[in-house]
Formats: sequence, structure tokens, C-alpha cells
Amino acid sequence: MKGFFEKWNKLSIVKRILVGLVVGIVLAILLPEKASFVVIFGSLFVSALKAVAPILVFFLVMSAIAQHKAGHETNMGSIIKLYLLGTFLASVIGVAVSFLFPVNLTMAASVDSITPPGGVVDVLKTLLLNVVDNPVKALFNANYIGILSWAAIMGFMLRHAADSTKTMISNFADALSNVVRFIINFAPLGIMGLVFDSIATSGIETLLSYVNLLVVLVGCMLFVALVVNPLIVYTQIKQNPYPLVLKSIRVSGLTAFFTRSSAANIPVNMELCEDLGLDKDNYSVSIPLGATINMAGAAITISVLTLAAVHTMGIQVDIATALILSLLAAVSACGASGVAGGSLLLIPLACSLFGISNDVAMQVVGVGFIVGVLQDSCETALNSSTDVIFTAAAEFKEWKKKGKDIVIPK
Repeated sequence: MKGFFEKWNKLSIVKRILVGLVVGIVLAILLPEKASFVVIFGSLFVSALKAVAPILVFFLVMSAIAQHKAGHETNMGSIIKLYLLGTFLASVIGVAVSFLFPVNLTMAASVDSITPPGGVVDVLKTLLLNVVDNPVKALFNANYIGILSWAAIMGFMLRHAADSTKTMISNFADALSNVVRFIINFAPLGIMGLVFDSIATSGIETLLSYVNLLVVLVGCMLFVALVVNPLIVYTQIKQNPYPLVLKSIRVSGLTAFFTRSSAANIPVNMELCEDLGLDKDNYSVSIPLGATINMAGAAITISVLTLAAVHTMGIQVDIATALILSLLAAVSACGASGVAGGSLLLIPLACSLFGISNDVAMQVVGVGFIVGVLQDSCETALNSSTDVIFTAAAEFKEWKKKGKDIVIPK
């Protein structure tokens, strides 16, 4: 038994997760009743990640800003521009592909337990109110917009604090990062439970009935990951972008795919940035920020599901309205973490552009929850890996200006 555990621990986390994935599928198909106890592993795994992620973001951002050296240049402006550009282009891709390959939905049951925002003003109002939310309440409710704002304020106020205070905050940030790594070691059990629960509850047939929608959603995300993002990186570094893109997808994207949490994937991204030789003053702020506002996957989800509802209802859409939808989806996606329910809850808002009733829109949200088994994993993988890609691209651009060679370690 000891030899088995030694060999198991030598496997990469991705290989261990794949084992858990296969075991979960087999148990759900062959022993759906007798193996029902494995569901608890998935619940514990998700709950543990949700518990540690908010306080992790708070201490990481506060520590990074508090220890920032005066006069030290950062690329935060360039990184934020890339985040916003990437999210908008992802939304445009979602709209364009939805026109090329229109999807008609078989509506799910209406989702009555959640309330969507009533308009763009509501989204912006919620976003602003979350910025000034009570810090304890923000941590309790996992309001990452509020967490970021308080962490930034505290970080700035602590820049002139004693070194011992800064060291203590840094030690807390490191300890919380290690807690996340420890939890991720249990990902194989967690994934086994989550996959078992999804298949045993909904059945593979239910997921396959929405295969056309999944193909469009996942296809858009793959196109953004493998075509759009590399093109954006190329405009910054003027050399082959794929070593950086593929390494980020392999290291960050795969882990995020299975954990389904951008915030919980922050320590993985931080390690990857360190491996790439990036400036810690940059990535220690840009990575937690990206987990909140860099939402290309969410923009695609909002665009594609909204236009699927439009095609199902037989509504004609002109180019001007399609462009407005692209912009609305991008803005909404950036604020998705500030709205309970995430990107799916913003679909009724986008549907209102086309006069689609709230009842129908909420049925589309129901469809979103069904395909979310795969869609949410792909969305998180795209969002999280792009955080590293754009952070690195902005810094590599500065390296180029200074004549420094860009070498991507394998």
C-alpha cells in the first residue's frame, strides 16, 4: 500500500485528476446507487475551495501592494487593456459563431429561485455597491469586487508600515497559497464525486441532448484560446506566441478546468508567472485582478446562450444590435463576479435587448445550468489561463524594448 501511494504522489496532478474523472464516470454508470456516497467528496472539495479563495485573494493583493517599492514601474495599465480587449473580442467571436452556426434550444424547466438584474444600470449599480461593501460581508459572500477594493485600500495604507508588519501579511498570503495547494491535492477525489453526481443526477443523455450548444460554446472558447489570444500576444511581443499560450493552457488551464474556480487557481498562476521569470510586483496584483475582470469565457457564454434563445424564438437580428450585444456581454462579463449567479444570471439582461420575456430567458438559464457541467469548466480554463498569457505578454513587450530575449521554459 505504501508503494502505491508513493507511485500515486509521483504522478502529476493532471494525471491524478484524469484517474478520478474516469472512476467517477464508471461508478455513475455501473453503480449509481451503491456508490452514491462518493458525492460527498465533490461537495467537500468545492466547499473547501470556496472557503479559502476569498481570503486568499484579500491577502495576496494586500501583500503585493503593501510591499510595492516606490518608483518601481509596473505594467498594470497595459495588462488591464489586454484584459478588456480580450473579453470584448471573445464576445464578438461568440456572436459571430452563433450567426454562422445557429442553435435552437429545447427549453429546460424555468429557474424561479434566482432573480436576474433588470438592466445595465442594475449591473453597474450592483458593481459600484460591491466596491464599497462591508469587508467582512464581502469575504463572507465571496464578493471579489469588494474584496479587491478593500485589499487595494489596505495595501496602499500599509505601504509605509513596519517591515515586520509587511512580512506578517506576506506570510499569511504564502500560508493561504499552501492551503490551496493542499486542497488541490484532493482534486482527484473531488472530481470523482462531482462527475458522479452530474451523471447520476442528469444522465449522459441529458448532456448529449444539448450537444450542438456545447459544440458552439466550447468551439468558441477553443478558437479564442488558440487563435485570438495568440494573435493578441503576437501584437505585443512580435514573435511566435504559441510556446507561451500552450504552456499557460497546459499548466493553468488544465488545473482550472477541473477545479472550476479562477480564484482557487491563483496560486497555480502565480507559480507559473514565477517560472516565466515575470516581475512579482506585476503578477501579484494582475493575477488576482484577472480572476475578477478578465472574463472571456463568461462573455462567450452570455453571447452564445442569448443568441440561441433569439434563434429559437425566430427573432431577426441586425448588425447594430449584434454589436450592442457584444459590448453588453463584455461589460456584463467583467462584472459577473459582482452578481450572484455569475455569467448565467446575466443572460436575461442580454435577452431583454431582443424583447424576450423573463420567463423564456430563465428557461435559457436552466439550459445553462445543465450544460454547465462542461461549459463552466471550459470557461474557467480560458479565463484563468488568459490571466497569465496577458500578464506575460505585457511584460515581454517591455523586455523586447530593452533588448532582453524572451525564453519560455518548457
